Amino acid sequence: MSDYLFLIPVLPLMGAIVCGVLHALGGKNRNLAGPIATLAVFGAFAVSVLAFLELRDTGHALHGEYFTWISIGSLHIPFALTIDQLSGFMALIVTGVGLLIHIYSIGYMSHDEGKARFFAYLNLFIFAMSLLILGSSFVLLFVGWEGVGAMSYLLIGFWYDKDDGWPALAGQKAFIANRVGDLGFLIGMFLIFSHFGSLEFATIFADSANMATWTGGLAFGAALLLFLGATGKSAQIPLFVWLPDAMAGPTPVSALIHAATMVTAGVYMVARASFLFPPEALMVVAIVGGITALLAGTMAIFQRELKKVLAYSTVSQLGYMFLACGAGAFSAAIFHVGTHAFFKALLFLGAGSVIHGMHEEADCFKMGGLRRFMPVTFLTFLVGSLALAGFPFTAGFFSKDEILWMTVEGNTGMAWTLWIVGVITALLTAIYTFRLFTLVFLGKPRFDPEKVKPHESHWLMTAPLVILAVLALFG
Repeated sequence: MSDYLFLIPVLPLMGAIVCGVLHALGGKNRNLAGPIATLAVFGAFAVSVLAFLELRDTGHALHGEYFTWISIGSLHIPFALTIDQLSGFMALIVTGVGLLIHIYSIGYMSHDEGKARFFAYLNLFIFAMSLLILGSSFVLLFVGWEGVGAMSYLLIGFWYDKDDGWPALAGQKAFIANRVGDLGFLIGMFLIFSHFGSLEFATIFADSANMATWTGGLAFGAALLLFLGATGKSAQIPLFVWLPDAMAGPTPVSALIHAATMVTAGVYMVARASFLFPPEALMVVAIVGGITALLAGTMAIFQRELKKVLAYSTVSQLGYMFLACGAGAFSAAIFHVGTHAFFKALLFLGAGSVIHGMHEEADCFKMGGLRRFMPVTFLTFLVGSLALAGFPFTAGFFSKDEILWMTVEGNTGMAWTLWIVGVITALLTAIYTFRLFTLVFLGKPRFDPEKVKPHESHWLMTAPLVILAVLALFG
């Protein structure tokens, strides 16, 4: 399978090109964009599954080196892709959950004139995210890192002409906030290259002589600069301000960017480069993650808009992941990346189904009693809410429980303090989750039934909800 790994990013890239041509042609040609984009991601998912199965059977990472991309002096960067336990797991999430979101989008965007352009952007996003997770060097990772940033700008601002241009401003806010973090990431890469003479992950990891001298201010400073990049991409304090406003984009964008893929890129990067983080830097990661998780949880309680509750919840759950990374529990952090992708994508897509059925109304205080009108959305949203709150024996319960356990087992002076922060955050999560669920689905309707006629969504939108609900329970 090593010779075919390039298909994982290339198939979505080809799909994006075709969708772009269909957009240019206009007319009924645009209706083909959704199925073509979805087939492209399905192909990438199929290759990811086959590669993961081979990895499982052989126990050896798959590595494909296709050509020399950069060769300047001592800097040699091949265009090479790797699937190991970490990138293979992420590939399944990105392409698998991405596939479900593409299917959902066919129904959600069916009446939008810009649907072909939308699917071109979605495919380009999957292409960039695939490069990010499969790249065998910091440079390829950074190319994908910047690619998802550019696509998030385009997707968040997709409806740039609505609401007095607010989506366009939200896209700009996301782009600028991420550039601040990316500057830190770049400088951190420069420091790593100056010490190791390479930016290839395998080369750096195998360089025991230079790893032995990777200590002191250099290691601490470079690790913090890398983490600064992660705070931008994964919306941690102080660069979390862009993510709640990113709800201005279409709901599938929220599910793709803010649940399963882009916002978890910072967690993935820290886990991938974990051998470069000294203990004192990991302590900073844990503290920032814990504070972010707690503060974002309090913010979620006071939101009225359906998707903004979920946005602040995402910031909080990302803080949980960094709390785990800081405690050295990288496997627990990536485990939560996976379970969070399932239940948060489910909740965002469920929110989109509710807003669609309520004729674009997003204020929770103008809903109520929707369980009678949207039974499939109601049941799947309930499953997602239970998983987010960490209800026993859901997928979210096991990943959160492992994070809390590994936090208190950490060999740091703040282990119990960080554990208490995690427990309080878990309580806050249960409060705002079921506040949201109750306002939307239970009680008496708080809308005018003469003006608003709630209805269940098309099966193309509800089928992904059912699949994600199963994964949120058993994933």
